[in-house]
Amino acid sequence: MNCRGAFLLAAVGLGGVLVSPGPALADFRVCNSTQNLVGVAIGYRTASGWVSEGWWHIEKSSCKTLIEGSLESRFYYIYAEDAQSGGRWEGETQMCIALTEFKIAGTNDCFARGFQRAGFQEYDTREQENWMVDLTDGPADGRTITGTNAGTNGGAQ
Repeated sequence: MNCRGAFLLAAVGLGGVLVSPGPALADFRVCNSTQNLVGVAIGYRTASGWVSEGWWHIEKSSCKTLIEGSLESRFYYIYAEDAQSGGRWEGETQMCIALTEFKIAGTNDCFARGFQRAGFQEYDTREQENWMVDLTDGPADGRTITGTNAGTNGGAQ
């Protein structure tokens, strides 16, 4: 089975597990729990329409913040590629991407505008202020993406 349909999406609420003595951070973070460099793109809706942007290069066993501050949208979309093996974490929502760093307005006519098209995985943040996605090596037939409320406001319900 190829990587396209072979990932598992699991939403796990952490609730009060993450407690910090400092101020709470509100962000959308992606963590790379694999042993390879990963390139990540994010998509989201703004008042003026859809936006996709990338690439964030996330080293093995590390995290990066893709959106700083409180999340303004309920739904966010992630597409990622393993830089060494070429494996992908993807979903059903089609958005535009580019080979180099990009910020693209709109999801239509990707090829006609000189971009590529990729399937992004949807995350329903349930209007939490922050969220974390963990990219992991999955079973032999695919990759695993886990979305988590990493906030301090009661956890995902």
